[in-house]
Amino acid sequence: MKLKIGDQAPSIQMLDSDGNSFAIPGSNKVVLYFYPKDNTPGCTAQACNLNENLDALKAKGFQVVGVSIDSNASHTKFKAKFNLQFPLLSDPEHEIAEAFGVWVEKSMYGKQYMGVARTTFIIDEKGIITDIIEKVDTKNHSSQIH
Repeated sequence: MKLKIGDQAPSIQMLDSDGNSFAIPGSNKVVLYFYPKDNTPGCTAQACNLNENLDALKAKGFQVVGVSIDSNASHTKFKAKFNLQFPLLSDPEHEIAEAFGVWVEKSMYGKQYMGVARTTFIIDEKGIITDIIEKVDTKNHSSQIH
């Protein structure tokens, strides 16, 4: 089932790559962004754009959280390399990606495979999805968040 604006977001309660607790619903509005892989050009551009605009997003009441199937060890290196100041969640079994409907069949060079569709969910404090961004502009992603 595809999630839509107004739906209750799937509940999440887990530790991020820094060992801090993260939950949806939580005490903040959340920019929950799913991305394919640490240290790839598009994913790095997206993370860095969000990081560069983090203060402005926080001023609007948002907490930014990234999710990929990479390990916490990979996330730790990725965060350190680019000085990312927001949490990353490791979803190696793609349970969160499946719950949010972003674990999809993809195609590259004629080969079919399963992977994460780059998608951002804006979720309010009660866990309601208020926006879904499917056409992510990786270099200017923060400007898409309202």
